[in-house]
Amino acid sequence: MTPSSRSGGQNYKTIWKLGGLTLGELSRNVVRDALEDNLIGRASGLAFDFLLALFPLLVFLLTLFGLFASRSIQLRTGLLSYFADFLPPLAFQLLKNTTEELAKTASEEKLTIGVLLALWFASGGVASMISSLNVAYRGKEARSWFQVRAIALGLTLVISILIFAALCIVLVGGLLIDWIGLELHLASTMVAIWKSLQWPAAALFVVFSYALIYSCGPNAHRRRWYWITPGSAFGAFLWFAASAGFRIYLRFFNSYTTIYGSLGALIILVVWLYVAGLAFLIGGEINANIERAAAENPSN
Repeated sequence: MTPSSRSGGQNYKTIWKLGGLTLGELSRNVVRDALEDNLIGRASGLAFDFLLALFPLLVFLLTLFGLFASRSIQLRTGLLSYFADFLPPLAFQLLKNTTEELAKTASEEKLTIGVLLALWFASGGVASMISSLNVAYRGKEARSWFQVRAIALGLTLVISILIFAALCIVLVGGLLIDWIGLELHLASTMVAIWKSLQWPAAALFVVFSYALIYSCGPNAHRRRWYWITPGSAFGAFLWFAASAGFRIYLRFFNSYTTIYGSLGALIILVVWLYVAGLAFLIGGEINANIERAAAENPSN
């Protein structure tokens, strides 16, 4: 084993040993830094940027789906089914209606300026995430605006391709499961098993996407790649738990439509995006605290 590989393995162990911090110390540090860095306010800004980025991203994905005309509807249905699991019903209906409207105009001809513009605006949310992570890592942005934007564009493109690949896997896997179920006369059992695996798959995708941005986004020197970190795992868990809690709350105490009327669905969508942004930022603070602690105590 080479020294570098030993160092990499040791760093990975250190990350999961919380950099030598106890769970209580890490929690106190994260709460303190979250207040100092104004994560609540920054999450509001991220929610706005996410809202601006969401629909251009859908345009890009739908146009990508259009290249596979025979499977375009199944891919779109698969994408919406994942949103249906996490979004509150009213917000999902708004997203579904908008997606269907966009799908009517998506075509191969849009794989030019329109898609490039959609990808550019979609990367705005990632650029905001990078800016917020720099605050968590106590680093000043030394890269040029073009460098940061190029990184944001690259990350957006990679995540879009990952979404597309994941949907293709789900689609192909679903067809395979249906075939196996019919051949072995286990259709209902196989479908139940396949559906039970989709949630863990979605969770792994979110964790991987978080890890990708945490590793490639901040302006920090000699950053290492980790498939899963405590911050990405906790951030994903917090997002899923908060999304589930928000859905339950709205099921029994839905006052948004009563107060805001037709704007209620949009407000619910923004609140859900706010939750996503806050979970991401808290995960970033966790990773930043662990890495600072590890740097201060290299023996751990």
